Amino acid sequence: MIQIWEDFKSGLILENPLLRLMIGLCSALAVSTRVENALFMGFSVIFVLTCSNVIISLIRRIVPEKARIPIFIVVIASFVTIVDLTLKAYFPPVYEQLGVWIPLIVVNCIILGRAEAFASKHPVLRSMADGLGKGLGYTSVLFIMGTIRELSGTGEIVAFGAKLFYLKPYFEPPKIMVMFPGAFFTFGLLMGLLNWIQRREGR
Repeated sequence: MIQIWEDFKSGLILENPLLRLMIGLCSALAVSTRVENALFMGFSVIFVLTCSNVIISLIRRIVPEKARIPIFIVVIASFVTIVDLTLKAYFPPVYEQLGVWIPLIVVNCIILGRAEAFASKHPVLRSMADGLGKGLGYTSVLFIMGTIRELSGTGEIVAFGAKLFYLKPYFEPPKIMVMFPGAFFTFGLLMGLLNWIQRREGR
């Protein structure tokens, strides 16, 4: 149980996919313009990553070595299809906002990377913990980026058509924050903050 907890916990900070492993950056920078988009993308990645890790761990002993990558991709694509159709059916506005980034989860480096590096070599519970931890680590960074960029770039946070937070009367939002330069600035700020915290803790 201790090892399972360590596998889960490592994905949150020490091996955070975005801030430490530097994988999955393209989707994170693209969809973090809004909190709503960030959360839906994050939950989608958690679902696909965890489910594919579990299935790949279950079949790891019977998968031929030379065919493992195509088989892994088929497993991942099956769960991506479930997410894609679910969002399209029940959350069409979010589906339109996320656009091509949901189908592209199939080739997201986080998903295939964890399948190859971890799930194909470890038992089910550890693979599940790894998927959940890495997925939550990705989602937490995406949520923070979405909050900073939407609030500073538009002066408000909107989800499901409702304004959750509103700052517009107090300042003129710099539109650059919801553009790609704003994404790089926010990501660099978070990475620098994490490095500073870890240096202070002596890690």
